[in-house]
Amino acid sequence: MYGTPHTVSDVMTRTVVALAAEAPFKDIVRAIRQWQVSALPVLDENRHVLGVVSEADLLPKEEFRDRTPDRYTRMHRGGDLAKAGARTAGELMTAPALTVRADATLAQAARTMAQYGIRRLPVVDETGELRGIVSRSDLLQVFLREDADIEEEVRREVIAPLFPAPLEPIRVQVRDGVVRITGRVADTAFVPVALRLARAVEGVVDVDCRLVGPPRRVDLDADLPDTPEAETEAETEAEADGDPTGPDEVRMSP
Repeated sequence: MYGTPHTVSDVMTRTVVALAAEAPFKDIVRAIRQWQVSALPVLDENRHVLGVVSEADLLPKEEFRDRTPDRYTRMHRGGDLAKAGARTAGELMTAPALTVRADATLAQAARTMAQYGIRRLPVVDETGELRGIVSRSDLLQVFLREDADIEEEVRREVIAPLFPAPLEPIRVQVRDGVVRITGRVADTAFVPVALRLARAVEGVVDVDCRLVGPPRRVDLDADLPDTPEAETEAETEAEADGDPTGPDEVRMSP
């Protein structure tokens, strides 16, 4: 299953309970209860998704069963009132349906679910025909990936291409999905890229990237103190030469 990138087809449920547009209200309730799902897709004769009937679409039938809606309700909840009088899946469904392609990445499916606050998405192929259903719990399967698998992929797909000749061996450690990368590299320009790519590896919870560049050579930066002790020595030398202001100060004539 594992490999980058994973697609919805890797994790979706392929056996799908669906409804015809003519399915009566009671049959919808029976199907939802029997299969213990919160929503069902509604299909046409070619298995194309027309819409989705959810538990929320069914509730207005009970809500308005024993009361007459007031003026405010009629003005602001016309859609719910229409559902309260609906008899079939075609009348109850929310349309058009939100769907996801079978070849979409898990991240794309997760963004759609988060954006619209839904728990399940019908999965369709390039023609729009239903192929499966993907749920939130399906998308979370990637976080069950073994740490050793994640570590091997980060080494192979991220570290090896970006840093083929590190100054020190680069260590990659993964624990509970958290990746820790340490070592010294010749060029730190690729460190942000490594961080982004490591986070994109599926199953990764977080990344602690502590790659550093080559140590600074004091002989190439002689005008800059390397340590606080070197700065103190520079001031002492300046005072010995009769210049008490130190190397970085300018004396003004009165």
